[in-house]
Amino acid sequence: MCLAVPARIVELRETTATISVDGALRDVDVSLIEEPRLGDYVLIHAGFAIHKWEQSEVEELEEIRSATA
Repeated sequence: MCLAVPARIVELRETTATISVDGALRDVDVSLIEEPRLGDYVLIHAGFAIHKWEQSEVEELEEIRSATA
């Protein structure tokens, strides 16, 4: 089974970004993402950002999280 995790970019250095997943920080490769920016939400798998989330996707995730909390 593969697991991808949503995260927010909190620091950016060329092709590496520090991401935050529920407050835990980790460095990942963002070379697969077109124009990564601070504050972007990305989907992380195996140390790589593989998809940049649209704001509507982030809002949907937050709704799901709050409904299941």
